[in-house]
Amino acid sequence: MTVDALKQEISHLSEPERKELIGWIEELEEQAWDREMERDFAPGGRASHLAAEVKADIAAGRTKPLEQFLAEANTKLQTSKTG
Repeated sequence: MTVDALKQEISHLSEPERKELIGWIEELEEQAWDREMERDFAPGGRASHLAAEVKADIAAGRTKPLEQFLAEANTKLQTSKTG
């Protein structure tokens, strides 16, 4: 079946059927994205060097807890608004 034929068939679906189809396609895309991220950050993947850098930063103590980072960012934001 061609894409044009699929489009034609989809145009005849009811609204609930289209919403169901959209949900299914979105889930399919999310699964594809997850697989891509897994490949990219796996050893030898195109982003594996980033994962290695993050691990090195954590091991060297060059990171801070997310809560602390967010609190500091919020303080800076509030200071910039009032100053």
